[in-house]
Amino acid sequence: MAIVPALLRGAASPLGEEGIMPDVGGIAGAQLKSFIERIERLEEEKRALGEVYAEARGTGFEPKIMRQILKIRKMDKDEHDEQENLLDIYKRALGMLPDAGETAQAAE
Repeated sequence: MAIVPALLRGAASPLGEEGIMPDVGGIAGAQLKSFIERIERLEEEKRALGEVYAEARGTGFEPKIMRQILKIRKMDKDEHDEQENLLDIYKRALGMLPDAGETAQAAE
């Protein structure tokens, strides 16, 4: 499409703002290079993270479960409790857990 080359030439964007790259060697070029380098570093860290999960798997841990634990640790206690309660309700509704009444009767 012609919009992208126009933006690279410094023409006005479809929103009426000035172009994102006034010239190839200017400030926008340096900013673009900075973004690219940051992305490259983050991709490298992501690969390293994969290596940690692989190492954990090699020692007998399950990365899928570890990811769930990490997600839970990011939640506050109330949010986690609410999700656990809803999960129990849904499981009971689907017959995956005994009803609370059945559990009480079995204990008697």
